Amino acid sequence: MKPLLNYVAILVAASAFSAAPALSTSGNGHWPQWRGPLGTGESPDGRPPIVWSEEENVAWKLPLPGLGQSTPVIWGDTIYLTTAVPVGTALAYEDDHDPGAHDNMPPDHRQDFVVLAVNRGTGKISWQRTLRSEQPHEGTHTTASWASQSPVTDGERLIVSFGSRGIFGLDTKGKVLWEKDLGDMRVRHGHGEGSSPALYGNHVVVNWDHEGDSFVVALDQRNGKELWRAARDEMTSWSSPLIVEHEGKVQVILAATGRVRSYDLENGKVLWECGGLSRNVVATPLASDGLVYVANSYDWQAMMAIRLDARGDITAQLKSGNGNVVVWQKGRDTPYVPSPVLAGNELCFMKHLQGIMTCVDAKTGESELGARRLPGIRNVFASPVAAAGRLYVSSREGATVVLRQSDDQALAINTLDDSFSASPAIAGDTLYLRGNRSLYALREAGDHD
Repeated sequence: MKPLLNYVAILVAASAFSAAPALSTSGNGHWPQWRGPLGTGESPDGRPPIVWSEEENVAWKLPLPGLGQSTPVIWGDTIYLTTAVPVGTALAYEDDHDPGAHDNMPPDHRQDFVVLAVNRGTGKISWQRTLRSEQPHEGTHTTASWASQSPVTDGERLIVSFGSRGIFGLDTKGKVLWEKDLGDMRVRHGHGEGSSPALYGNHVVVNWDHEGDSFVVALDQRNGKELWRAARDEMTSWSSPLIVEHEGKVQVILAATGRVRSYDLENGKVLWECGGLSRNVVATPLASDGLVYVANSYDWQAMMAIRLDARGDITAQLKSGNGNVVVWQKGRDTPYVPSPVLAGNELCFMKHLQGIMTCVDAKTGESELGARRLPGIRNVFASPVAAAGRLYVSSREGATVVLRQSDDQALAINTLDDSFSASPAIAGDTLYLRGNRSLYALREAGDHD
């Protein structure tokens, strides 16, 4: 099984760019998508610090314009991230009177939808491009932003999604090569958009689940032309596509309310599907060793490990208990917003929006320690990440707890003067935390890639 942007392929591709800086010839130079080089939340060669504060192990701190909760992506010596910057005075806006709407941030300003490139070594902005400037057609959640989709790169092109504002293909210097307008989403309760694009070869895959006509679409990353589109009988979801190769077949896996579905990357045909999740699916699937893991927690809690060689509708296995294709299931302590992290054979996930973590054997679903409350954190939107035998979990209160993976022992609780909802990124010896106000590069003093 080969996850999106297969790690070996990354190394080969990087070495092919003779003009690229030395950093980009090492796997340490890459966090090319929001769940990292393996699509699992782990940096296999990462060596981030254990301890930091505003006064210790901060290599640099960059104040950011506007607001965004997209995770930074990294290739070589460049970090790419998106933000939405309010412009001008307050504007009138249409209230769609959604009876279920709550905790909404109104679209009462025009926004500049911006992509930034930041130098990894200096923390200085290399270039900044405004890709669209307009008033959003609907609001977002008060804890969200209009720039929550993470970009993705293969080192040659950068794919940026602002959802209803457009999908864009850029070169690494910020030149816009193409753009694609997929229309306006109507998101459930007006809680904003958040599904990130996925990249595999020349295919860019975008999830367009909303309260209108939902679909998944594959675009050509070279020119933005539509390769295929598959209609979906789904309500709003915020889960990002996972692309994996298994036994010679490349699958696009989307978790949503009605079904988890696997599509053939070449033509968009459904390979297999399975029910079992509730509404408001946010967590993105991840895969390893022939299994894909899906989960959510809203109307009820659910988590499943499904074999990638499944075919057809396998929903009946959920009730029969047949473990042939649905290998294991869980019905408690499952994640809502944060996606799981997989490091080695251990799958770890956060309970709903709380600072409660469970780690299980990825093949069996069994746990020795069970669910445990992590010290120093409570409200968690960011997905946990892993490196060097450690887990890193950041909270909206500004704290990050560092755990030893072997026994979940807390090694440090580090607090910064910001709030963290974006998932961290790791490259080499540096941990990158994107807060509501600043981007931090955290590295032990004296270390450098």
